[in-house]
Amino acid sequence: MNLLKIEIKSLFSKKLKILRYDMQQNNNEIKFLEGPQSRIEDFKVTIRTVWDFVKGFRTLHFVGPCVTIFGSARFDETHPYYIKTRELAAEIAKLGFTIMTGGGPGIMEAANRGAKDVNGRSVGCNIELPHEQFENPYLDKSVTIKYFFVRKTLLIKYSYAFIAMPGGFGTLDELFESLTLIQTKKNSRFPCDYFWKRISQRFD
Repeated sequence: MNLLKIEIKSLFSKKLKILRYDMQQNNNEIKFLEGPQSRIEDFKVTIRTVWDFVKGFRTLHFVGPCVTIFGSARFDETHPYYIKTRELAAEIAKLGFTIMTGGGPGIMEAANRGAKDVNGRSVGCNIELPHEQFENPYLDKSVTIKYFFVRKTLLIKYSYAFIAMPGGFGTLDELFESLTLIQTKKNSRFPCDYFWKRISQRFD
């Protein structure tokens, strides 16, 4: 009984340390976005940003031509959008493209899983979040990034086409950033499709 209490106390202590670390990391980012900081603090953020890019470049350099699929992290494998995404990714992978996603669950998992169904290549560019995001098990290669804007840049950099499946604010952010880069000619004109009736009606 005493041993069990010790194990529970040890587990609780570890969880508490992780929670405190997550809160500290989150507070650091909130503090940075509140305005001017000391030059040393701004320099630290710059170094962390550069390191994020270096990690991404080293991991994704040889993944080949990619099609990036955006979408919600909250659909399970029984949802029609999950099933459709899995089927779509499989067909794209058959053409020789690497399927790239944000590396998490939901639509991202469905896309990576579809690629693996047909022995295609599957990569993920994950993001550090305190509780929500975790890597799905269908990745040949992955990299975890601290900052959202670095992650979006990497997803766009290695893509030959974008596909936006239904999702939330994060998916909209990725979609509109891609469209803005195309509109402003910062990126080549290439396919950017959205399987999202309400959104597509707004564009027509």
